[in-house]
Amino acid sequence: MILVTGGLGMIGAHTARALLDLGEDVVVTSHRRGDVPSFLDGKVVVESLDVTDRDAFLALGQRYAVRDIVHLAGSIPADDPVAYFRADMTGLFNALDAARVWGVRRFAVASSLGVYIGQGESPWYEGLALPDAELPHLIVAFKKAVEPITTHALQGTGVDPVVLRIGSTWGPLMDPESPFNFIPPYVSAVLRGETPAPLYAEDGGDSCYAPDAGRAIALLITADRLNHTTYNVSSGRPIRHGDLADALNVPSKPGGQPGPRLDISRLTADTGFIPQYDTPEAVAHYVAWRSENSR
Repeated sequence: MILVTGGLGMIGAHTARALLDLGEDVVVTSHRRGDVPSFLDGKVVVESLDVTDRDAFLALGQRYAVRDIVHLAGSIPADDPVAYFRADMTGLFNALDAARVWGVRRFAVASSLGVYIGQGESPWYEGLALPDAELPHLIVAFKKAVEPITTHALQGTGVDPVVLRIGSTWGPLMDPESPFNFIPPYVSAVLRGETPAPLYAEDGGDSCYAPDAGRAIALLITADRLNHTTYNVSSGRPIRHGDLADALNVPSKPGGQPGPRLDISRLTADTGFIPQYDTPEAVAHYVAWRSENSR
């Protein structure tokens, strides 16, 4: 059994689906979200869990023989940064406690491509030094702290840590007006019959369609052997805004400059991962999904 915390969120749900496709039994936890995506309904066990409740978290181990943990649960900061850090750090500590008490094989935790901010070299790969840079958001700051906390907490326990530096992910189940990724709101405008302001065709940067991100994480958690602790999780190919506009049949304008992308050579070498969706395929799949689903 594989436990996915935050398993009804966008990345968690697609990870759970990919694990099912690999023949794994999956239990997912969710605290506030109750709707189970159609592609998981009846196929996974869903547990309502506040990950900040240590006793409730550890009690899962009395009901399920958990072999691996994918810790993706997290919150969105409100006005109090200390409250945000306290809640998400408590959730991480409880997940790490569970991994140690249950003696799981592997513990994967969500980090972010944001840890590379300030690094001028591109593509970004796992061996780059992480700059001492001002970070744009509390979530990125937390994710950067997660990495050494996780690896040190599991040192000498026999539990293999897997740090997931997740790229700019979008797709089914994401807030269609998300402030964290411009693609769903851009698609939403087109679906409303609007013509959004033209994008610069050559602009772009790291991007990964959610089903691909979920499959990459599933391959990492189930691999027989991993050669590293830290992995970039993305498509490995930046999205070009002109291609996005073309896929939606709206105009773009000349100019722009590609942004950084994540190098996924390590991920591919250790798991065989190759993304299934290019930009036109991802857009077509997402538009079809949105025609039948609100998010």
